[in-house]
Amino acid sequence: MKSSTYTITEVSQKYQINSTTLRYYERIGLLPRIPRGSNGNRYFTKEILKWLEMIICLRHSGVTIEKLTEYAELLRKGSGTLEERENLLRNQLSILYQKQKNLQRSINRLEKKISLYESGEIDKELSYFDEYAILSDEKDSWKEID
Repeated sequence: MKSSTYTITEVSQKYQINSTTLRYYERIGLLPRIPRGSNGNRYFTKEILKWLEMIICLRHSGVTIEKLTEYAELLRKGSGTLEERENLLRNQLSILYQKQKNLQRSINRLEKKISLYESGEIDKELSYFDEYAILSDEKDSWKEID
């Protein structure tokens, strides 16, 4: 292949992503079809690298593989899916905000618990369960959100 292409090893090193993951992304449709040489080796073009960078960025933003697959399909369909893509990303952002809220609540609880150890008041505390109003948490807010 010509010099404007990259082998799977080069791409793997450049983006610090396992070659098995790259093959998986291709297999499930997250990446466009990757051209192969006569030897069967994949050769990534600059256009495919742009897709991969988008996938990596969204994955690092907490977007699930399932939603990434949906997003990639919408992207392939073109500009007629702009609103759907925006809505998908807005929904993912909403999920991240909920995770952030849940995480902050957990951080606050742990900081309080640690402060009780530091102050020596650990033996005097009320029920941890009652003090932190665990039952008033949103249903399943402590579970991982997908």
